[in-house]
Amino acid sequence: MPRDRVAQVEVIIFKMVEGKPQFLLLKRVPERGGFWQPVTGGVDEGEDLAEAAKRELLEETQIREIIRLIEDVHYFEFESIGFGQLKEYVFGVEVAANTEAIISDEHSEMKWCGLEESLETLLHENNKVGFRKLGELAFQ
Repeated sequence: MPRDRVAQVEVIIFKMVEGKPQFLLLKRVPERGGFWQPVTGGVDEGEDLAEAAKRELLEETQIREIIRLIEDVHYFEFESIGFGQLKEYVFGVEVAANTEAIISDEHSEMKWCGLEESLETLLHENNKVGFRKLGELAFQ
């Protein structure tokens, strides 16, 4: 049975490699849609948004060390099967260039790629908007 949920976080992980950002994309297992996305997950009761972002980052990638957390990147609402109308808050997380991830069983694959490849790979337009906005905030 799904938990009650009114908010969700999206965490766009990036690292700087030779002066250019590389973004981590995760492919959901087929039972969960089989599409590419950044880290996403629900906000637990009593948890603030930044805490939820850090927890989901750890749960889905095993990444513990971050250089910076960028808040208020983007916000959108969408209709979710099982949860109804949800609000999603997008964060950026910069990690060290040598950071590697270990994905959870929610995902079948992962890859680091540049912004253009990320935009071509992502399925949902709201995810793409989050990546573009992060680019404006973090790399100008």
